Amino acid sequence: MEARRNDLSAAPADLDVEHGLQWYRRMVEIRLFENRTQELFTQGRVEGTTHLAQGQEGTIVGAIAAMGEDDYLTITYRGHGHALARGMSLRAAFGELMGRSGGCCNGVGGSMHFTDASLGLLGAFAIVGAGLPVALGAAMSSQRQGTGRVALTFFGDGSTNIGTFHETLNMAATWKAPVVFVVENNLYGEYTPMRDSTPLDDLADRAAAYAIPGVIVDGQDILAVNAAVAAAIERGRAGEGPTLIEAKTYRYSGHSRTDPAKYRPEGELEQWKQRDPIELLGERLVAAGAQTEQEQKELWAEVQELVDQCVEEAAAEPPIDLELTKGFVYAD
Repeated sequence: MEARRNDLSAAPADLDVEHGLQWYRRMVEIRLFENRTQELFTQGRVEGTTHLAQGQEGTIVGAIAAMGEDDYLTITYRGHGHALARGMSLRAAFGELMGRSGGCCNGVGGSMHFTDASLGLLGAFAIVGAGLPVALGAAMSSQRQGTGRVALTFFGDGSTNIGTFHETLNMAATWKAPVVFVVENNLYGEYTPMRDSTPLDDLADRAAAYAIPGVIVDGQDILAVNAAVAAAIERGRAGEGPTLIEAKTYRYSGHSRTDPAKYRPEGELEQWKQRDPIELLGERLVAAGAQTEQEQKELWAEVQELVDQCVEEAAAEPPIDLELTKGFVYAD
């Protein structure tokens, strides 16, 4: 069973303008959040390290926009954008980065653990692939209770080589769990090119081993991602079981803040930037008459001002009292 390629590169006329405008702003917010996060790290204002995902916004926003309000979500340690796309505030996100009490986890989790159960965001996991079985558990709880909720889980290409990936897909397929697996194939597992650790180019082909659909989608095309994930969510909600979606995308930065990404071939980064997901959607909006280039420039400036304001507001909050962290570890 070969993975199905989802050729859903919609023409400008097929663009839902209202959604397009919302998605464009959200992607800009995520890009500028991550750019500012990098600045804060170099200034020594971030507690711990950071893992950035500039370039992957089309996959992030397109997939999460397909979710229902009550659906479940698990993400990776490269999950700032996912949390923001799900509805986390910029201020709560910056507060968490800087170890402030107003952070989404009271400043205790830091960059790798953006979590908010009120948004259905059940966890961001520092352990590779750890979010997959959690998403399966959430999906099975929905199935048993008949709530109709679907679980969506993001993970990187490196996760497809670990036992948890295969065990989770096997169980999800056997039980017809309402879960959607989204692998963000950004070509590198930490510092290793995917093809040096994996014997195939299309990770969605691995769905065949579990008799579930495997879909390959252009991760830089937000419309294609949204359509593919929406179809998979509907399939899960209808009781037809899981889907594996492989989004071909790219991260502009290195693995973490200590990685200059010198292992990448010369010109590869520049080639991917020619298909920047924000620019692609922006061009469609201009072609559809929904925005002008000047309006988009003004939007970037407006969002930058908001980002800067949220940084200062978050920084003004007090750090969490370390005594209070015991409440997150020990039961009263």
